[in-house]
Amino acid sequence: MKSRGRVYWIGRTLHWRLRWVSCKIWAMPKNTSSATAADAPLSKGLTQNYRQEHQKDMTNRLRRIEGQVRGLVDMIEKGRSCEEVATQMSATRKAMEKAFYRMMTCSLIEAVNESENDEQAIQEVERSARLLEKFA
Repeated sequence: MKSRGRVYWIGRTLHWRLRWVSCKIWAMPKNTSSATAADAPLSKGLTQNYRQEHQKDMTNRLRRIEGQVRGLVDMIEKGRSCEEVATQMSATRKAMEKAFYRMMTCSLIEAVNESENDEQAIQEVERSARLLEKFA
């Protein structure tokens, strides 16, 4: 029963985070069919620049997590207390969750920014919500 409560809490947290992200995304300027040819590359360039920055950030995050996992192995091999190892495991798990949310946020921003109309944007948000429900 206790774990079911935690799963419910995590689901509610994801729901509110997704609503917050989608509200922020709706406020972003979108590509429109009335945009001039000069505007289109700029928007695509901004998205591409965001993606490159995001990839660098994700690579750094995952390298830090990799270091934390190596540290966990070292702690276990040295015979550190279970409490110390559990604390470090918790920190590693939390870092991985943050990396996951960051990746999903980037995916959502790209999908909505590249969508042609509101209906397609809504479909992309729903697809991201299903991914969050499945993997989170």
